[in-house]
Amino acid sequence: MTLFSYALSRLVMVSLLGAVIDMDGCRLGVVRKAWETPFLAEPAGLAGLRNAVRIRLDLWGLADIAPDAQLCASELAANVIKHVGPGTRARLAVSMNGGRLRIEVSDPDTRGVPVLAAREGGEEHGRGLVLVDALADCWGVVLRAGSKATWCELITGLRSSVDHMDEPRVARAEALLGLLGVSGRDRGVERAPLTVTHAEESAIDVIADLLHWLRAHGCDPGGALKRAQMSFEDQRNHVL
Repeated sequence: MTLFSYALSRLVMVSLLGAVIDMDGCRLGVVRKAWETPFLAEPAGLAGLRNAVRIRLDLWGLADIAPDAQLCASELAANVIKHVGPGTRARLAVSMNGGRLRIEVSDPDTRGVPVLAAREGGEEHGRGLVLVDALADCWGVVLRAGSKATWCELITGLRSSVDHMDEPRVARAEALLGLLGVSGRDRGVERAPLTVTHAEESAIDVIADLLHWLRAHGCDPGGALKRAQMSFEDQRNHVL
């Protein structure tokens, strides 16, 4: 029995027995290095900032929270345009603070600190901060030498900065990858034989789970599937 077959049989047995796999966090870790980019605070550039945030979060396996992150980044940048002035040289930074996503927009004006105030009748003004306050778990302003930074943090559901999104399919694929690394000392243990039907259905599930795992880790599942298919065809043609 090959190592993959052994791992697959273990995974099928776990599924059939209804056992719970305790992942205790991501085994391989997702690399999410802090990223930043300078920009000119202009209305025409906001779409580009939103697109840059989406691309970054796709690479980080955080596509599910990208819409909220895009809105926060766009509104913080729009706040610079409105209160500091169009054409201001600013900077967007995206990073992880533990399991939270941190978005920060800095500008050179330290005179005015953004606040969430209320008009008469209780209506809040400052549409950008109202949206940020509604979407983010927390936000604030940091004054530095010659600049200020307005930041917000979004809850991702991750347990750490290197964790992956906790989805059943991703967890199962992670378990399979862990089983592939099991040493050969357990191979002598007797196990119930797998039928072809069980193996086929499980293999299909594993492929789907791995595609979910790739997406959660910021990879391109479609491209990976094409490369896997090409590799499969090349190996099959080589054998023939």
